[in-house]
Amino acid sequence: MLKKEELIKTSEYWFETIQNEIFRQVSEYLESNEEMNQTKLAEKLGVTKGYVSQIMNGNFNYTLKKLIELSLAVNKAPIIEFQDINEFVKDNTIRKFKMDFNPIINVSCKSEPYKKLKIA
Repeated sequence: MLKKEELIKTSEYWFETIQNEIFRQVSEYLESNEEMNQTKLAEKLGVTKGYVSQIMNGNFNYTLKKLIELSLAVNKAPIIEFQDINEFVKDNTIRKFKMDFNPIINVSCKSEPYKKLKIA
């Protein structure tokens, strides 16, 4: 099994991550637009309903052109950002640590630290 730092450096990780985000964006768009469905989205994109179904099932490898068209069809700007992989791993690790490390401090109103607080 790969460590997360190693996994982040694989193309499979990024493919799955982006594919999941595309699914999330399309699903959110379809849910928030009651008049829109997969058939109408297919018409808007100029593709078959089966094509949209493949997108929703995660069985599709996007071309950059189709990715841009799909982004615009669901009213999203197709912004792609590139970051040094080692910096990303470092930032991701630090971010996870900050999320995992959330100390809980119970302070009694009778404790010395509480008594020293200046409360207006």
